[in-house]
Amino acid sequence: MELVAGCYEQVLFGFAARPAESWTVVPVFTHHAHSASLSAVAVNNRYVVTGSRDETIQIYDMKKKIEHGALLQHNGTITCLEFYGTAHLLSGAEDGLICIWNTKRWECLKSIKAHKGHVTSLSIHPSGKLALSVGTDKTLRTWNLVEGRSAFIKNLKQNAHIIKWSPDGERYVTVITNKVDIYKLDTASITGTITTEKRISSLRFITDSILAIAGDDEIIRFYSCDSQKCLCEFKAHENRIKDIYSFEREGQHVIVTASSDGYIKMWNLDLNKIKDVPSLLCEVNTKARLTCLAVWLDQASEMKENSDKAATLSQANEDEKSSIVRKNKVRRTDKSDKTGKKKREITPEKQKLEAPLQKKKKKQNSSS
Repeated sequence: MELVAGCYEQVLFGFAARPAESWTVVPVFTHHAHSASLSAVAVNNRYVVTGSRDETIQIYDMKKKIEHGALLQHNGTITCLEFYGTAHLLSGAEDGLICIWNTKRWECLKSIKAHKGHVTSLSIHPSGKLALSVGTDKTLRTWNLVEGRSAFIKNLKQNAHIIKWSPDGERYVTVITNKVDIYKLDTASITGTITTEKRISSLRFITDSILAIAGDDEIIRFYSCDSQKCLCEFKAHENRIKDIYSFEREGQHVIVTASSDGYIKMWNLDLNKIKDVPSLLCEVNTKARLTCLAVWLDQASEMKENSDKAATLSQANEDEKSSIVRKNKVRRTDKSDKTGKKKREITPEKQKLEAPLQKKKKKQNSSS
């Protein structure tokens, strides 16, 4: 598995995490990914995609360790990226658009004007048939992905900046500043609210009913969606936590955190002892101001993300969805479609993601 993280310094980091008696994190690559700070990152079983304030989405083939190309459909900062299985990617941006991408040919199947303001967050239902999005127009919108159209619009009192489905798809949550509203799918009504002292920057479902929440401080808190009570809290970093990721490996729940202090840390969470502080597995100092985080899991390693369990079971639905949505196919933007925004040419010399050790050797050779 590899930890991938973006930062304000426009660099994408890659670290190999090796489970053993004691976990270790080894630098694999650093890559100057964008011409502005990175704002979003997403992974599937083969690719890593990154979004940036430079309005582009960059694609990386993790199996070949090469830069695969760029997607130029959006005008404005890329705010959210999410894969569904192996066949589709959804992207949202400050231009108010949600784009549905086919990941085989990397073509835009449909571009939807989703919000009057910015798209701040989106989340795909485990079935792949629905998606939720929130934006700066104070709305929560439900999307029928099979037909590529709006299904429902709910007005909110304030702008929400995070939305997330639970792994079983039975509930979803929205985040408005420091408040988490928990919704039940069948009633679309709020069943509970969690309020924290600081603004919430990241949220992750650990199980169907347990949330990991981090905000503008160094504390991670686990909450029960049923009781809305804090089950455990602990100091994870020396500065604000920017992102949380989680996955399951052979029954072991691992939490990965990234902070403005530059550290990426991995934690072992025992769900049978949820009130106990998770144990630190390993950490690495990137010496950068981190903004986003994901974990790329090779299928051969037999590791699965919690959020992808349902998606892999319903893979058959993707073919049906793809055939319907393809009728409204939108051609991927090329150089002629975007004035003043050119796709970066990838040459063989620039194509490979460079390992830190290789960079050091180059510097030594040049100085000698």
